[in-house]
Amino acid sequence: MQLSSEEIEILKIIEENHKLSVESIALMAMCSEETVRNTIEKLEYEKIIMSYPTLIDWSKVEGQEGVIAMIDVKVTPKRGVGFDEVAERISRFPEVSSLYLMSGAYDLSITVEGKTMNQIAAFVSEKLSTIENVVSTTTHFMLKKYKHDGVSFNSGNDDKDWRMVVSP
Repeated sequence: MQLSSEEIEILKIIEENHKLSVESIALMAMCSEETVRNTIEKLEYEKIIMSYPTLIDWSKVEGQEGVIAMIDVKVTPKRGVGFDEVAERISRFPEVSSLYLMSGAYDLSITVEGKTMNQIAAFVSEKLSTIENVVSTTTHFMLKKYKHDGVSFNSGNDDKDWRMVVSP
């Protein structure tokens, strides 16, 4: 879908901080509040705006730390559908938080979240590796998160102030 420069500017603003008020976005994009509301509604309807995530540092919440693993997967593509069918099946698992088709040594990159390493190991051995067309997997456990979606997890080292003033 072709977007106007005004629509692209609104997208950039809300990508940076989705909790800004419509009034603030209109001021920053130099357009009317009605334009902002209509643009956001249109882009949500068209699924260009997919969601409004909140980034939480679960490592700071006692009992909620969890385990994250990144899994490299080699797949034999199926005639007529390529990697899409296998990717669709993998994406249905609740443990899977992200899934990408990659170039290079492996085909799919999966991010999986669980409570323990054993839970992730069970996912890989009992669910992922048993899928037809999955040739091999390599699992990497995340040890520490330094930066995610442009937000630094190192206290005092943020380049941007992510805290926002919530409008009444």
